[in-house]
Formats: sequence, C-alpha cells, structure tokens
Amino acid sequence: MTEYITPEHVLSNLANLPQLVFEVTDACNLKCKYCAYGEFYGDFDKRENKMLSVSQAIRLFDYLNQYWNSERNTSPESFMYISFYGGEPLMNFNFIKEIVEYVETRLVCPRRKFLFSMTTNAILLHRYMDYLVEHDFHILISLDGNEKNDSYRVDHHGNSSFERVVKNVDLLREKHSGYFDKNISFNSVFHNRSTVEEVYRFFKDRYGKIPTISELNNSGIRPEKIEEFNYTYRNSEESLHQSEHYEEIEKDLFIGISSYKSLALYLHQYSGNYYRDYTDLLFDKEHIKYIPTGTCLPFSKKMFVTVNGKILPCERIGHQFGLGYVTGTSIELDPVGIARKYNEYYHKMESQCSHCKNRPSCIQCLFNLKDVDNKPVCYGFMNDTMMELFKQQQFQFIREHPEVYREIMEKIITL
Repeated sequence: MTEYITPEHVLSNLANLPQLVFEVTDACNLKCKYCAYGEFYGDFDKRENKMLSVSQAIRLFDYLNQYWNSERNTSPESFMYISFYGGEPLMNFNFIKEIVEYVETRLVCPRRKFLFSMTTNAILLHRYMDYLVEHDFHILISLDGNEKNDSYRVDHHGNSSFERVVKNVDLLREKHSGYFDKNISFNSVFHNRSTVEEVYRFFKDRYGKIPTISELNNSGIRPEKIEEFNYTYRNSEESLHQSEHYEEIEKDLFIGISSYKSLALYLHQYSGNYYRDYTDLLFDKEHIKYIPTGTCLPFSKKMFVTVNGKILPCERIGHQFGLGYVTGTSIELDPVGIARKYNEYYHKMESQCSHCKNRPSCIQCLFNLKDVDNKPVCYGFMNDTMMELFKQQQFQFIREHPEVYREIMEKIITL
C-alpha cells in the first residue's frame, strides 16, 4: 500500500498546530431545529450535558507543548488560536476563564503566541462580554438574520431566541464599539425560512457586517429524517441569483460565494501565476505528487477535542472518526496509527482520484463521503468532459466579472 503520509507528517503538524478547539460543554440553552447535534443527524456522541474538565485541557497543553517547543516547530512565534466551542461554551465559563489564565500566565511556550476565539449563540453574552473584551476574544455569533430567518433558533420551550440575542449584541456594540467592529463576526445558517437578500440586508443595515452564510450540513443525516431535511434545506447560490440587489450582495460576500471560491481555486491551481511563498518557485508543479481527495492532513489546520475527550482533526466531521483521546491520566494519540489510518482511506480513493481531472484543486473531504470505511464514491469526480465544462464556466465568469481576477490573485492567499 502506498504511503501517502508518514508519522513524521503527523508530528510536524502537531508542532505547527494553527488552532486548538475545545468542546467546552455539550449542554446548550437553545434547541435549534437544524443543529449539527440535533434531530437531523446521527454521527455524534450522545449529548449528556457534560462539562470538559480543566485538568483534561491542561494535560493536552502539556502534551502538545513538547512539540511546540521542539525543532519540529518550523513556525516559531506564529499565532495560534485557542478556541471554545459547544454546545454553548458560555455555559461552562469557569473552564474558559481558567484556560485563559493558564495560557496567559502558566504555559511556558516561547515559540508560540496565542489568541482566543469562541463560537456562541450570545444568549449569555451580557454576563461575560467585559471579560471577553478584556482578553481580546474573536467571537463568531450564530444568528440567522431577521426574526423570521432566525425562527429555527429556539430555546428548550420552543420560544424564539431572537430578541434576547439581538439585545445582547446591541449592548456589546454600544459598550465596546471598537472591539465590536474589529472582533465580532456572524454566521447565518441558511434554510427554507431565509433568502440571501434578507440575511445580507439584516446584518449590513443593522451592524455594518457581512455575515458568513452556511448551508445545512448534508452529511450524517438520519435516514428517517431525510425528507424533513430536504424540506428545510435551501441552496444559497440559487437564492443569491434571485436577489434584487444581486451585484451588490455578490461583491460584498465575495469568496463566501461558491462561484467566487470555485474561480479562486481554479486560478490558484491552473493559472500558473500563483505562488503561496518563495519556496513555491522551487517546485515543478507538473510533477507534484497529489494525495487523494482534498482532505486536510491530520492536524494541519486544527485539533478538535470533544467534551468526552475524543480528539478529532475537525469539528465538522462525525465523531466516529476520532484519532485519539484525552483520558483521566494520559493522552492517547498514536502518530503511527493515525498515518496508517489515513493511508488506508487514501488507498480506497486512489482509483477514483487518479482519473479525476480536477485532482490538483480538489476540496472534497473524504470524511463527508458515504460508506468511507468500505467503498466510498467521490461526489466531486470530474472526467474530461466535466472538467472542460468547469473550465469554460470559470472563463465565462471572468468575462462577466473581469475585475475579479486581480482581486482574487492579490487578496486570497489560501482557501
């Protein structure tokens, strides 16, 4: 079997880890209809209102710090995000406070610099905003738009959360306007009660912000919920094209729109004019060996630790794909086993990927493919005809938006 990655790749990624994400708790004060840990999905560990312990987190810091302070760390003094996720992370605020104190005063790591971030529903924001501002948290607030757009975001009694959230967000902006402008962003989940125009207009007019618009995750859906999921799901690109102010919205959303992102991927990979850094000039792109699929290498972008201590490469994949554990006494993480596991997955995909004409710019995560442990089939496979159509679509888009070429090549560093 071909060895696509080695244990050394895993160790190197641990040493240069860009982001460490803690699932602070699996408890939540909302019960959103489409929640990734809700009724539509079945690929997550049981929700039991648990709280992640500080001792587990510190144990993981101590383990990772040996790599951060090693020669494998080739990005000394680079910034790394310590991120807090849920559930609703502010329901375990003591954990957040203790970890921030530990990182700022007790963690001896001269080769890394740390920043803090959080994803929150903002229900408890009024209680803790001063602390978050004091420690310069970057905060992603989950809010779907106006009251109708946000109507799937209800509490456990079925009551709307909209007024409470907006009140807290308005308070934050009023008390800390400079911080709000610099550190606050919004994520809007798109569904059948939304239009792109409504969502865009709400955030632009009320907060002067451009939200991230995220479609419902279509992986891991329970079979008995597929029909209801399909009823709730909406395609944001189709909604955008139906917008009255299409061109304004398209320009502001920019790389958040699939057509722009698709073009950026195409230009970066196929234009011959894109180099991430000076070392790219040394490589012959014609003879690069590509790893099957567009799956991130383990820990190349982040590490996600669940409330149960399970270690995953990302919070966006099913919990069945855990790579290790933070236990009560140790860290169970085997770089040899992780490399072997990934190589087995890559081996299953190679017969498809080797014939795919879009292999160099693939973005398909194998963990989102059905039956990945047996006979997965890639959703993004392209033969010659499909690739030619894709190429012509990119050329047509540039002809219609000639100004976009320079913007993508100059502003978009990575995707």
